[in-house]
Amino acid sequence: MTGLADPAAASAIRQTKGDFEDKFRQLDESLPTPNVYRNAAGAPGHQYWQQQVDYDIDATLDEDKRRLEAKIQIRYQNNSPDTLRYLWLQLEQNKYLKDSIAEAGSAFAGIGRRGPATQAGDGDTPARLSLGELRRQQFMEDNQLGYDIDQLVDGNGEPLHHVIVGTNMRVDLNQPLKPGESVRFSMNYAYNIVEEDAVSARAGYEHFPDDEREGGNDIFLFAQWFPRLHAYTDYEAWTNKPFIGRGEFTLEFGDYDVEMTVPADHIVSSTGTLQNADDVLTDTQRERLEEAANAERPVFVVTEEEALENEKEGTDELKTWHFAADNVRDFAWATSRKFMWDARGYHQGGDEQPLVMAMSFYPKEGGDLWKKYSTESVIHTMEVYSRFSFDYPYPTAQSVNGPVGGMEYPMITFNGPRTTLQDDGSRTYSQAEKRFLIGVVIHEIGHIYFPMIVNSDERQWTWMDEGLNSFLDGVAGREWDPSIPWGVEPRDITGYMESETQVPIMTQSDSVLRLGPNAYTKPAAALNILRETILGRELFDFAFREYAQRWKYKRPTPADFFRTMEEASGVDLDWFWRGWFYSTDHVDISIERVYKMRLDTEDPDIDFARQRQHEQDKPLSLTVERNREEGRQLWIEKNPDISDFYDKNDRFTVTNKERNEYREWLHGLEDWERRVFERAVEEDKNYYVMEFSNKGGLVMPIILELSFEDGSTEMRRIPAEIWRRTPKAVKKLIVTEKDQELVSVTVDPRWETADVDVENNHYPRRIIPSRVEAYKAKERSGKVYRDIMQDSKTELKDPEDEENNDG
Repeated sequence: MTGLADPAAASAIRQTKGDFEDKFRQLDESLPTPNVYRNAAGAPGHQYWQQQVDYDIDATLDEDKRRLEAKIQIRYQNNSPDTLRYLWLQLEQNKYLKDSIAEAGSAFAGIGRRGPATQAGDGDTPARLSLGELRRQQFMEDNQLGYDIDQLVDGNGEPLHHVIVGTNMRVDLNQPLKPGESVRFSMNYAYNIVEEDAVSARAGYEHFPDDEREGGNDIFLFAQWFPRLHAYTDYEAWTNKPFIGRGEFTLEFGDYDVEMTVPADHIVSSTGTLQNADDVLTDTQRERLEEAANAERPVFVVTEEEALENEKEGTDELKTWHFAADNVRDFAWATSRKFMWDARGYHQGGDEQPLVMAMSFYPKEGGDLWKKYSTESVIHTMEVYSRFSFDYPYPTAQSVNGPVGGMEYPMITFNGPRTTLQDDGSRTYSQAEKRFLIGVVIHEIGHIYFPMIVNSDERQWTWMDEGLNSFLDGVAGREWDPSIPWGVEPRDITGYMESETQVPIMTQSDSVLRLGPNAYTKPAAALNILRETILGRELFDFAFREYAQRWKYKRPTPADFFRTMEEASGVDLDWFWRGWFYSTDHVDISIERVYKMRLDTEDPDIDFARQRQHEQDKPLSLTVERNREEGRQLWIEKNPDISDFYDKNDRFTVTNKERNEYREWLHGLEDWERRVFERAVEEDKNYYVMEFSNKGGLVMPIILELSFEDGSTEMRRIPAEIWRRTPKAVKKLIVTEKDQELVSVTVDPRWETADVDVENNHYPRRIIPSRVEAYKAKERSGKVYRDIMQDSKTELKDPEDEENNDG
């Protein structure tokens, strides 16, 4: 290195002609233009609007027929600037009709198939059809499914013309609905409830075997259980995409008044606040509920013993439960005589909702797993999520056990894990099932914030609720117990990001090939990286909370989220959104070479001496070494009488000519140049040029751990903007102090960036760690989880004793 020049850096890696891709291109090219409804900062505009829909429902459960019959009255308020001639409603129960798009358009096997698995044959391998799939087909063949609708009339009792289109229904209004006006209409409807275990639904019933272990009876979960208005929006008008099964729901906020008539021994959990506790609860149960408001641990409102008595007796009598909910975007409920019910008050303070009743409803099959962790998980979720958004605004937050593994609705969630009944009468559960329960409760209660309050469009952009929520449930999970693998670290998404099944996060939900990693894990990992690595917690948390508060009770789009995070953090993130959300690039930054350079002093007495030492440090020639070992005498040793100038002076000998040139060069420097140069020579720092390649295409910050000869280490963080002009490869000058001799470099040492290949992150390359396992082949048991709680009861046996006994 001559002076401060760097010849290697001067020939920076160039793009091939026509090969340049601007990874930092402005995202506004891809986003909708800001307008009076959604401004350029990502906030609601000064003319933002949304519709309101209020529902009054009277529903009756026919337990024996497993059928729901109801009458619904709807008030629709048109707050848009448009005149509407018709309304679109969602009829999700029609998904189970044989000619629905979901059924008729379902492929045999294939990636992304939800529900009972099937597998197509390949060549000589026969096709396989699971018993679960056969069960599903038989249930749908034996039961008449979908909505029965009649007496659809307006507020004056006049019939309304309507057209059913699969899972949608268009209702033609008798009079155009102008801006600012409202319309009322009503209908009767009914449907046969699906068996959730048979058809893999988001709601339905679960029947327990009629034996002494289970005791019979059903749990009923009601969601997507009434005709609901599609959202009418400023960005799409009617959001009337058909319900195929994966894309969830886009709904309007409104007020609900709901009465549900069920067998008198049932316990009901529901969205809203119970209006007639005196009619449906005993004095003792109401007292317990009051006690629970200030209890340190959950209090049983309905005990296990009372639930078991309900299961045994049964009744032909009916009871009506009445609930009301204000400003919610949906309504769900559950009912069963199997339910025990515990509750605990969460005192969050604030003016909006200082007391929230956290509650859980579950059968005996929930066991200690539910008794210990369900309601506590509900409260933990609210404590964490409120820090990132707003105080929980509703009076209740509920976790209900049933056949659905995990689904969310305002104030109520359905969660699936249970204990296992053992032969000795005990109930045990595996560590994985414990993690599943805590994790699913956190996730589903978290959904009450996103999207039940921050009302994103789930049908189009699944990641806006699942991804944001998975990020936050990862925060909450690690604040619960970081030793549990929650599956939301950046390293947990690397396999998907380099797979052939990856599609952009922005893909519409029904077209995503692998929903879990695409809509849940990848955006969660991206936000984790954005918080911990790119923005830092202070900037990220402020911006995320700003987004949540701006869009509380409103309907954001992706552009609103992207713009708010940039505007509130003050950091240009276009490159980040484009790479992580719009592309299928992955992170793979490789460190290819490290060049060590030393600043030449230009003083020939110093620089030539350094060059001589460098030459002497080279390995000795193998031939020369073996010649010495054999005692071979050199020619110059045998003929010492013949010598010349070069036998005493090598090519590194300094002459006065070089000394004079150095003095002239030094004399010719400007004063500031001489000061800079002499300081650099005196400091004698180490200059390293590091060469990186971007093999995955996704630009990210380069995080370096530098290790030195003395055993010390240092972290260096290079922002992603280093890739701006050469996104495929870059070089970076790293300068260290004189006593900091570099021995190794590691890129992303803590696996912060979801780099898919950590082996090319080391320079010099390391020996790849692996392991060898000795084993004896055996058949798989088919058991998914180790139930250590149960297995620990097993007595230790001596194989020799077993052989003797057999003999």
